[in-house]
Amino acid sequence: MKFLDQAKVYIRAGNGGAGAISFRREKYIEYGGPDGGNGGRGGDVFVECVDGLNTLIDYRYQQHFKAETGQHGMGQNRTGANGGSKVLRVPVGTQIFAEDNETLLGDMTEVGQSIVLARGGNGGFGNTHFKGPVNRSPRHANPGLEGRESWVWLRLKLIADVGLLGMPNAGKSTFLSKVSRARPKIADYPFTTLHPNLGVVGARSREFVVADIPGLIAGASEGAGLGHRFLGHVERCSLLLHLVDATQDDVCEAYRVIRNEVDVYDEALGNKAEIVALTKCDSLSEDVIAEKLSQLNSVAEGSVTAISAISGYAMEDLLDQILHAIDVRETEASKTREEAVSWTP
Repeated sequence: MKFLDQAKVYIRAGNGGAGAISFRREKYIEYGGPDGGNGGRGGDVFVECVDGLNTLIDYRYQQHFKAETGQHGMGQNRTGANGGSKVLRVPVGTQIFAEDNETLLGDMTEVGQSIVLARGGNGGFGNTHFKGPVNRSPRHANPGLEGRESWVWLRLKLIADVGLLGMPNAGKSTFLSKVSRARPKIADYPFTTLHPNLGVVGARSREFVVADIPGLIAGASEGAGLGHRFLGHVERCSLLLHLVDATQDDVCEAYRVIRNEVDVYDEALGNKAEIVALTKCDSLSEDVIAEKLSQLNSVAEGSVTAISAISGYAMEDLLDQILHAIDVRETEASKTREEAVSWTP
């Protein structure tokens, strides 16, 4: 299945049905009076969060969604049926923005969650509604109101426990393929990964989700290399795993470039817990690895772990660090929720 994380779609709610102009006509009843029914209500446009989807690719091939028009009113005081609603099904983590691509309309974070994007128009009144003591036989009715219409943006931000960061060709996809059953494309050239990948990692009888995004370059926070869209996929992660390629000349500069882009993109993202790992250590001698670890420790927050995804060197230690960091974040989050519940004005 192809991956698409952003789509622009046109939505239109159904128009209301028109009210009917009708009069009762029966044998032996000279003045039957009006009996025109009201029109039915137009259908709404909903967006619903469903399980089993991880892409917005369906909205590349269909961009227009219209709900049904309400049925017109009929004689004998019969009200028209309401129009059928239209449902847009999206994966967990989808955000809905207005046409300006800035105004947030909804954030779909739970399966089963649904919101109304456009309300259908009300049905028009039939001539029975206008009957009164002065005008006993009105000959006019209301048309149905028009449904709302607009263009909206759908933007998918993956929800994972751990987000992988790093320069192109830093070993992120290799790491994901070794610790999970995900099979991203792996090759010895930059930008092999062109779209985010998710993998479920099993360690110590526990599971957590890792999101692998394409490599970042200088200026990513401003859109270079589509970096602003890729960084959006790690916004919801509780932990960042920063991988630095040990085979490059200046590991400190590689670390600073990514950290600067993360901090510029979003302050909250820059404040997330981070674990730094030096990758591809199987291709270097122990003396060189020790020197690069010393350099990286001087600029990184916390200790840096040297690993090799290919040989499996120190991979279990790194997974233990990740599990511990996730536990710490969950404990902090639970304390925050308890304080919010216990607080009373």
